[in-house]
Amino acid sequence: VDLDTAKQELEEFIPHVRNISDSSIRKMAGRDLTRFKQFKRQGIAVKFGRFSEKENNQIRKNVEEFLVVTGIDSAEKLLFTSRYPEDKGTISRLKAEHLFCEKISEGIPRPWRLIYYRARKMFDPNNYKGRYSREEKEKLKKYHALYGNDWKKIAGMMSRSNLSVAMKYSEIKSAINYGPWSKEEIQKLMHAMEEVIRKRLEDTNSLTSSGKSSRDLLIDREKLFQKFPWTEIEAKVGTRYWRQCKQKWNTILTNKMTKGQQLYRGTKALQAKINLIKRLHEMRVEDANEVNWEELSNTIGDVPREYVQAKFYKLKVTCVPFWQEKTFSEIIDYLFEKKLPEFEEDL
Repeated sequence: VDLDTAKQELEEFIPHVRNISDSSIRKMAGRDLTRFKQFKRQGIAVKFGRFSEKENNQIRKNVEEFLVVTGIDSAEKLLFTSRYPEDKGTISRLKAEHLFCEKISEGIPRPWRLIYYRARKMFDPNNYKGRYSREEKEKLKKYHALYGNDWKKIAGMMSRSNLSVAMKYSEIKSAINYGPWSKEEIQKLMHAMEEVIRKRLEDTNSLTSSGKSSRDLLIDREKLFQKFPWTEIEAKVGTRYWRQCKQKWNTILTNKMTKGQQLYRGTKALQAKINLIKRLHEMRVEDANEVNWEELSNTIGDVPREYVQAKFYKLKVTCVPFWQEKTFSEIIDYLFEKKLPEFEEDL
């Protein structure tokens, strides 16, 4: 199916499909379109949001049956094949021969990608491993000295996720400042961000040489929120790790967008918490990765999505007991049932 036809046919099942990248649409046309049409004939609508217990059980059943048919040792080998390089060829062949994509999504009226991500979350033994021990930190420094930023290799050796080891290494590097930002640090950050944005505009031929000065730069607002090479920006700043740079950049954006108004103080803070909890509960999503944080930014005001994510993090840490042991949906339910009435009464 050509791309335009795929978009048109998928739009019946996924209204926001035209906001999805072309490569993802092509994959969905191959993996999902036939399944969606079959579900339609059965009178079953395609679902998004939170996975039900019935769907979770169906995923477990599909995985277990696939393991029995193929003889693959474990769900970890099936879903995290790259962790087993010596078996990768055999497992990949078995997955292809026994139609892994079709079998793993059997009986679940959702996009294959969401089913696959859910299965990986359910069967990943490396989830929720907690804080790094002193020994792990020393190992991480040693492995980085040997392999540089090959986080995939290091993650495999430490039985942690790629993102986890990359973030932890940023935190334990020397010369990192944890105090208030100095004027010099802010200037370095702003200069680094300007360099990155300017290079992007030049790469896309958006920056013209029509006599504009080097400081006279107009860009689309959306480009201020796009994914940035934070490790590169971290290196340019020199005294802050990348998450600090990202947080500071979003603080600067928020301050500019709100003209310095305090959106999260007093009654405004209570109203923002109430709106945020209600919208998250309405979404009925199972995982934070499924939340459209850009859409949620309107619940607080004209702010970047990272600002909303930061406020939600603070909300769950301060209001939900033992939040580390709860799933995302359990956290939302607790906030909705226990904290929302308190906030509304306070307001």
